[in-house]
Amino acid sequence: MGQFGTHFGRGHLQEPAPSVPVPGSTGRAAGLGEVLQVSSSSLFLQASPSARSFQLDYEHNCFLKDGAPFRYISGSIHYARVPRPAWRDRLLKMYMSGLSAVQVYVPWNYHETLPGVYDFTGNRDVEAFLDLTAELGLLVILRPGPYICAEWEMGGLPAWLLWKPDIILRTSNPAYLAAVDSWLHVLLPKIKPRLYHQGGNIISVQVENEYGSYYACDHGYLRHLLGSFRALLGSEVLLFTTDSTGAQELRCGTLQGLYATVDFGPGSNVTEAFGAQRRVEPRGPLVNSEYYTGWLDYWGEAHASTSAAWVARGLEDMLQLGASINMYMFHGGTNFAYWSGADYKGQYKPVTTSYDYDAPLSEAGDPTEKLFAIRTVISKFQPLPVGPMPPATPKYAYGWVGLRKYADLLDVLDVLCPSGPIQSQFPLTFEALKQVHGFVVYHTQLPWDVPDPATLGAPPHSICDRGYVMLQKEYQGTLEWDGQTTLHVTGRAGDSLDILMENMGRISFGANTSDFKGLLGNLSLNSRPLSNWLIYPLAIDTAVQQGWPHTALPKSSSGGRVGPAFYTGSFETPGIAWDTFVKFPGWSKVRHCMTGKVVRVDQDPAQSHLHHLPGTAVDKWLQPGPVLELSWAPADPVCAWLGAARWPPQQHHSAGARRGTSHASPALP
Repeated sequence: MGQFGTHFGRGHLQEPAPSVPVPGSTGRAAGLGEVLQVSSSSLFLQASPSARSFQLDYEHNCFLKDGAPFRYISGSIHYARVPRPAWRDRLLKMYMSGLSAVQVYVPWNYHETLPGVYDFTGNRDVEAFLDLTAELGLLVILRPGPYICAEWEMGGLPAWLLWKPDIILRTSNPAYLAAVDSWLHVLLPKIKPRLYHQGGNIISVQVENEYGSYYACDHGYLRHLLGSFRALLGSEVLLFTTDSTGAQELRCGTLQGLYATVDFGPGSNVTEAFGAQRRVEPRGPLVNSEYYTGWLDYWGEAHASTSAAWVARGLEDMLQLGASINMYMFHGGTNFAYWSGADYKGQYKPVTTSYDYDAPLSEAGDPTEKLFAIRTVISKFQPLPVGPMPPATPKYAYGWVGLRKYADLLDVLDVLCPSGPIQSQFPLTFEALKQVHGFVVYHTQLPWDVPDPATLGAPPHSICDRGYVMLQKEYQGTLEWDGQTTLHVTGRAGDSLDILMENMGRISFGANTSDFKGLLGNLSLNSRPLSNWLIYPLAIDTAVQQGWPHTALPKSSSGGRVGPAFYTGSFETPGIAWDTFVKFPGWSKVRHCMTGKVVRVDQDPAQSHLHHLPGTAVDKWLQPGPVLELSWAPADPVCAWLGAARWPPQQHHSAGARRGTSHASPALP
């Protein structure tokens, strides 16, 4: 996944396109206009039967599948953003939309959670997901990284790589290559039996991702990856790269032995964009590996949307040229837990909980107007599957849920950090603490009386990413990476000073993905450094998984205190758990925890929509789990709303609820 500014409206290409043979010609030279006019009918020419294979046909500028010309129409779906029980529903809807393939990322950090600790179970069972795509008759374009971007935490690279302070990511750095090789030796053997020529459905595999947009431009690194992929997957698999259409990006992101494809959205000039691909691949199929159906949402910005007619028109233009296309995204899904990443575009831009992407299948997996517009275009070029489109998932409006304060966060540090604090003269980063996600509390005391307002501040870019400041356990304000970096405080010597630091997602795209979190520099009071810190890495997830807070008695917290606090509530349920949408009206920023899971609900004042909560998560929400309000909560009564609609208005189940057992549900705003 790339960047909107990089791919949309780049302007005219500066170099003339080379002359290359037209499909079906006798070899005469042709201009770019002729080269791009590859009639889609040429993709259905008869060919002699051959062994099961998926190859490049440089003579006819197309793919060959089992020896016959082939063009794919694909859509992106990320299994890590879709609950496993919903995989079949989403994939079936993609198949019924007329897609012949799906494009799939594999996030390294989702599977190797700690060095040498692997998880391929449950929602992480990538083999089960791939087998399901085969069962439903979909081909797969696999993008295993090791870097994927995808607006995913650190672009899929594990944060524990940063435990090595001298590591240089996405380069020939020995420490980085050793970790990559170790990972590939675990992942790729799972992939090899599923390659198309081995009898599976994976037709091509991407090496790295949009490497030309990275500052390093290390072709030795790409050559190393190429050697590893060939050694582990064999010589027959089609390997490719994806980059934007800029000359510099294509220079640094391509390599002989890897077929070069491009990505661009509906705002681009199709002839110019494919002309860029032709400069690095004079022959072969035209491929747009990421045709943007919408765009992601950043914290503090309005929900992004892209016209269905605009997307459909661009798709038809490319299909008329005989191009193979992958639509990014076809279904976006949700950034559960702490997996959303961030961009850096002159400032830090964290991605929201929702990865709806204004995609043809909504965040809840429902068909949209855009899907049917795309389906109509596809029907002009190939037959659609017979049968109806599966309907929208049933929704249920559970109504208002009253919440009561359970405990102030600073009052339960013994539960959330059972091993106790780490003492340090100066603050330590998350990485130094070996804390990957979530929160860390930094505690010290005022070293002298401050009768008049004094400036509490941090060096530039040292608040990563958001710090909630409490003095004597009372909330004072918030410090942010690219926002407010100073506060004025008063107090007495010995007063407690606490900063709750939140990791809002490591940068997934930009010049450098080495994105350290926490306090990267020391706080000062009137320019005098503070020292003697007690640092609490919070293990909220672990506490919730162990039954907290229901296994503990309620804490007696100050009802009037303002600051990070946990809230609980209960509601009546129907007989089954249906999808719903959750909103915390008037709340500032919420983390909602469930048994074994965390759903991050970034309550964003710039976006008024509700956040999708799958039925499987609703079922979990009824079990022990908390809501954490990070800075302040609204005046009583505090509550959440579980409704049945989001944007755009969607179908939902209207059956009445049956009375059921009320279950306590802890909440973290």
